Amino acid sequence: MILIGQYDSPFVRRVGIALRLYDRPFEHRPWSVFGDADRIRVHNPLTRVPTLVLDGGEALIDSAAILDHLDSLVPADVALAPRDEPARRRVLRVAALATGLADKAVSLFYERRLHDVASPVWTERCRQQLGATLAVLEAERAVNAAPFWFGDRISHADIAVACALRFADEAHPGLVDRAALPALAQSTDALEAMAVFQEIRQPFIAPA
Repeated sequence: MILIGQYDSPFVRRVGIALRLYDRPFEHRPWSVFGDADRIRVHNPLTRVPTLVLDGGEALIDSAAILDHLDSLVPADVALAPRDEPARRRVLRVAALATGLADKAVSLFYERRLHDVASPVWTERCRQQLGATLAVLEAERAVNAAPFWFGDRISHADIAVACALRFADEAHPGLVDRAALPALAQSTDALEAMAVFQEIRQPFIAPA
């Protein structure tokens, strides 16, 4: 398998971490959607990352779809998302909040980067959405003393939250007040200290 995209993307990074946790061999091609658009377009006409090229040549796009496929390749007791309800939807709900948070952080970055004057309406909307989502995630993590979000095993929820928070921190210095999010800060700091999170990481690089 070939994973296309840079690890400063929270979406690419969560796929890379899952691949490592699943012990699935893969080649990483850290292509940029700006500098390497032509190469990415060969596999993904949307020119988006992550793109996962399977051994047979088929390309999967969108991190949620990619992870759903990877989950299907492992036994239920290894999968990062439970197979049974309601546990499955609870994990996916938190992961969706985290990926939505990351998506808003990306939108806010490009609004500021690609326009001479950023839209104050859009900027404020993104900031409100980010703040509201962080507040919900903090409140839910604060009442949970387990090592991971849903017990003693890491899940897609943990990975998605950690990747999203790191991206928001690095893409928007000062936007996230970690002191006001002690539960999230503690849990994501513990995750970032894990070997797999140390390996699958890259400082945020603003596109030229």
